[in-house]
Formats: sequence, C-alpha cells, structure tokens
Amino acid sequence: MRERKSFLRHRRAFLFSVLGATSASAVLPLLLAEEKEDTGSDPYVGRVKTGRRAIVKGAGREVRITKLETMLVRPRWLFLKVHTDAGIVGLGEPILEGRAHTCAAAVKELEPYLIGKDPRAVVHHWQAMYRHAFYRGGPILTSVISGIDMALWDIKGKLLGVPVYELLGGPTRNRVRVYAHASSPEAIRRRAEEGFTAFKTGVFKKRPAKIVETPGFIERAADAFAALREAAGKEADIGIDFHGAISPQTAKLLIKALEPYQPMFVEEPVQCQNVDVMADIARGTHLPIATGERIFTKWGFREILEKRAASILQPDLCHAGGITEVRLIAGMAEAYYAAIAPHNPLGPISLAAGIQLAASIPNFLCQEQVSLGEGYLKKPFKVRGGYIDLPKGPGLGVELDEDAMADKIGHAWENHQTYDEDDGSVVDW
Repeated sequence: MRERKSFLRHRRAFLFSVLGATSASAVLPLLLAEEKEDTGSDPYVGRVKTGRRAIVKGAGREVRITKLETMLVRPRWLFLKVHTDAGIVGLGEPILEGRAHTCAAAVKELEPYLIGKDPRAVVHHWQAMYRHAFYRGGPILTSVISGIDMALWDIKGKLLGVPVYELLGGPTRNRVRVYAHASSPEAIRRRAEEGFTAFKTGVFKKRPAKIVETPGFIERAADAFAALREAAGKEADIGIDFHGAISPQTAKLLIKALEPYQPMFVEEPVQCQNVDVMADIARGTHLPIATGERIFTKWGFREILEKRAASILQPDLCHAGGITEVRLIAGMAEAYYAAIAPHNPLGPISLAAGIQLAASIPNFLCQEQVSLGEGYLKKPFKVRGGYIDLPKGPGLGVELDEDAMADKIGHAWENHQTYDEDDGSVVDW
C-alpha cells in the first residue's frame, strides 16, 4: 500500500513537471478521484457498482470465503457448499465416482488456502490450487478443483446478479440440447414421450467382451442397435458407448457393423491411455469418435486433438477442471472443428454447470444427463422438444431443495467389480 501511494505522488509530480501547472490542473481531479478509490491489493473492492449503489449486497465490498461444506448424496454424488461472509453460498460437485470420501478429504486439504480468500478471483484460484499441488493433475485433484470452480462461478454470478454464461460472454444459444440413456426400444419410446430427441446406449452383450470376439457377438450387438434405431426413427440421434471395454481388435469390427445405422457418435471405442490406437480407429470409419470422460485438463485433451483421435470431446465438468478449464478445452477443440458433448452421469449441479458452459461456447453438441433434479432442486430442469431452456437465475441458476434431499444424505457406492466368467480374469465394466 505504501509503495502504491508513493507511486501516485510521484506520478502527480511528473505530470505537473511535463504538462505545466495549467494543463496538469485539468486532470488533477481525475487523479485525486482515482487515488481516493484505490483499494490496495483487492481488485474488487468498490469496483462493481451501478451508479452509487452496489448491484447486490457484497458485490461492491470485500467478500471472503468462510467455510467449505461437503455432503454425500445418493446415489453416488458429493455436493459442495462454499460459504461466504456476504451470505452467498456457491454450489459444486467435487466428485470422482467411487472415491467420494477421498474427494471430501481433498476438499478439506484445500480449505486452508481458500478460507479468507475473495471467491471472485476464480481463474486465479484455479491456477493456485492446480499448480501449488506440485504433482499436477490426476482424477482426484482435478475433480476436487472442478467442484470448487463450479461453486466459485456460482458465487460470482450470484454476487453480480447474472447467470454464469453472461460472465463468459454468452449466450451463444437460447436453449441446450440434452440426451437420455436408453437400452431398449421400450425405453427409447418412453424417453421420447418425456421430450427427448437424443439418446445414448451401450453395447449389447450377454457377457463381457473378449479380446477377439465371435461373429455372433458382433451380430447381436448390431441387431440390438438396429432395433433402437427403428424405435427412435431416422430423425433422432443415438450415441453408443463402448465404455473403453471393447478391445481394438473387436472395436473395428463392431464399428463397421454399426455404420449402416449412423450412430450420433461412438464413445470410448477403446481405453484412452494410448491415443495412437484411438486415432487409428478414427481413421478407419466415417462415424464420429467421442472420448473425454477419463481425460483431465487441457493438457490431456491436447494429444487427442493433435492426433485427430476424436472429433467429439466429452470432458466431464466434475473431472476435467470445471467450467474454467472446460471452456478452454472447448476453445482448443474449435480450432480442430471438434464439438463438445459434456459427459455427465452425475448430479443436477453438474448438469447446471454443463448448461452454463453450453450457453457460452459455439461448438456445443449435446449434454448428457441422468437427473434433471427432481427431489434435489427447488426447480428441476424441464425438457421441451429435446432441449432445456437457458436458466435466467444468477450463478448456476439452481437452488437445492434441502427438505426433499433429507432422505438422500449419505451413501457407500463402490465401483463395479467384474470378471470373466470363463477364466476369472479382471475385465472392464
């Protein structure tokens, strides 16, 4: 502060010496007003105003984080509340499936950094949490940062009284397309009646896929998808998720068999660790390849784009780095003419974050969801003609229904453990 005041005094003296007393006197009131408004190290205090009055309580004064509160929520989620001394609470989902307790502990470890900080410096806090870890990235750290990032954007939007997409330069659209999961023709028809026009299914199989599969396996999987296509019609979209559980040897055969039915995308045709293998599969088909749920940060997606291993990226806003990072990933993807279809098999806070992102980027395709918020949100999302209208509320635009959630607190969900029934070896689920 002392150095700042000294700088301002020297600047006044310099202007008087260069301009002369008469000319410098004309700008002196402006200089004095700027010096009077100076707030030292906090770039927000006194800055966010409309006329003489702050937009909302806390927007034009210091705001500090006071507490981070996590809640295990059924079926397998972890919700986060970031409390502030302005009475504003931000919501996020800092969860990695099957590691809810680990993520809650990791939030606690980041609490000493965040307590007392101004929540509005969202990108600065992202950088600090990520880079000060020394060992950067990984699913736990980036999932926890993702949930905190959502909550900080929520707080900032609430303080300013606008949706997050307005802070990100949006909207780029006035509604967001969403898709539903469906594994049978009956489910397709049921979800269509609920308003969906896009769907996703898995590979039909009576047992886990082997490294080299039989013609019968390929035929049954293709026939099952054909039945879904018939139920949905030619104007609907159906993605198919291989879930990284199909070997490269079998994936090529299966993709070829699916081509006549034109899936919207083939998701995770193989595991994502070897990008060259996925790129080889992508070059062998005209169907869009999608991946991203197990890839973290812009650095993880860089190689996918450079090697053209996928034309549809599916970053999960709960894992890949939150709104801050996924927006950057979307910008990288745009340069490669790749689309963004955020992964989300999690809760309604994650969905709310995905909708805010979709509303602010140009290359959005479709948003996954498994819960529109019934029993969790005061105002659940509604699907109309395959789309959700952009929320108008501030921040993420959602409020938790604490009363409805009372019987959903706590869970002990674990990842599936699957084995080959013929020889007992471990297989992917």
